Order: sequence, then structure tokens, then C-alpha cells
Amino acid sequence: MNAPNLVFLKLGGSLITEKDIPRTPRLDVLKRLAGEINQARKEYPNLQILLGHGSGSFGHMAARKHGTRRGVHTPQQWLGFVEVWKEARALNQLVVEIMYDAGLPIIAFPPSASVLAQNGRVLHWDLAPIRASFAAGLLPLVNGDTIFDVALGGTILSTEDLFIYLARQFHPNRILLAGIEPGVWSDFPDCKNLLNMISPSTFAQFSSGITGSSSVDVTGGMARKVESMLALIQQSPHMQALIFSGQEPNLVKQALAGENPGTLITAELMDKMR
Repeated sequence: MNAPNLVFLKLGGSLITEKDIPRTPRLDVLKRLAGEINQARKEYPNLQILLGHGSGSFGHMAARKHGTRRGVHTPQQWLGFVEVWKEARALNQLVVEIMYDAGLPIIAFPPSASVLAQNGRVLHWDLAPIRASFAAGLLPLVNGDTIFDVALGGTILSTEDLFIYLARQFHPNRILLAGIEPGVWSDFPDCKNLLNMISPSTFAQFSSGITGSSSVDVTGGMARKVESMLALIQQSPHMQALIFSGQEPNLVKQALAGENPGTLITAELMDKMR
């Protein structure tokens, strides 16, 4: 599948939850975002979206407590694995209900039930149901989740981890990562220099100033997001990624329309053309 108008959109955990207060969703933000996604789908009928969301204050705190991402082996660790799954599942259900109430044909594909990993990378994922949901005009949803792993026993895959695998199968035009920061800062935490664009040739200049998350984030924070998107785009130069804020109204809708209200991550060739 290579849909010309396919976009991946992640709603970050820091955006849809109060990330430092356990199990606290930002329901008003979620409802607004659902409305923006619905408006974009109506205004651009050919737009296809694969939606994802992070775990925020639901999954990340439990994951840090149990060290789940590093591996799961003992009975106690497996109980922790279940706790992290339960927390991620609770937030996922909230997202489904709010998107559905906004009029979106949302359907969730829980990775814990369908993905098998090896050393923290997707090993197998039957994507036929997701392909069928696209064909039916539905809005598929995935989320950062606990995953069974043939080497580690169990682990956690972030939404970006899942998007990277899915991007190699579905070839979206754009991957949109909506969080609370307006983009990528080259001097975090001072936050005085916002980068408009990052490419493989410019990343080295700024990498030392792009750090992880200021909140609890067991999957790597901003630095890992940028590095993983750059690696993907180097393999698939037609793709772009955008890191931006979903805090300000209408920016998610603008990004879905093709605008760049944040930091654009693009391939070398495109960087030279600008």
C-alpha cells in the first residue's frame, strides 16, 4: 500500500495527559484534538490517517517502576508488565471514546495483542486488519504498549517504534508527532533556539543540545524521536516528519493539511533544494 495522502499522526503522552500526575488525562485537549482531526478529514476527503498516541502519566510511571522496557523474566516483572499494559489500555479506551464521540470512525489495534518483538524491535505484525480498516474508510489507532519479545521476554514499544515499522510497510508521506513543545530546541532546557528544519547534514551541529524529556519518559524523549525519524527518512527520502505542538488550537489540523508549524525533519536532497 502506498497511499498518496497517507499521514501518520501521534498524539504525545505529554499532550494528552498531565505527564507528572499519575493517571490524569487532559480530556479538554483530547476533545479539541478529536475535533481538529474530524475537520481535517471532512475538508480533505482523500486524506488517510493512521493515528497513534503515547502513554503519558498512565504507562510511563508504571514502566519506570518495573523497568519493563529492559526486559521481563521474573514473576514479579510479569506482574509489572500487566500493570503497564493495564495503564496503557485505560488511556487507549479514553482516546477511543473521545474520538468516537467526535464522529470519527475510530478502531483500535492494540499492539500487545498482535505484535511480537525481538530485542525491542518488531519481529512480526499481521497488518491485514489495518489494511482492511483503511479500505473501509476507518481510522486505525495504535498506541505505545507492552509487547512480548522472544529475546527479552517482554518489553515496551513506543508509538514511534511502531510508526517506524508501519512506515516501511505503508509508506506515508508524513509522520506528524504532536507534543507540548513547539518543535525541537537546539538548546534544551534553555529553549531559546527553535529549529525550523533538521536533515542528516545538519543534525550533528545541534545533537548535543537536543536532550531527552523533562518528564518521565522510559522510551527516550526528544533525542530518540529525532534520531529515529532521521534514520527512517534516510531510508525513505520521500517521507517527512514534523515535530510540533498540539497545545495551540488548529496546529494539528494545519499539520494534517500539509503545513509545517514546528520542526521539519527531511532528507538531504530536500534540504539542498530549499
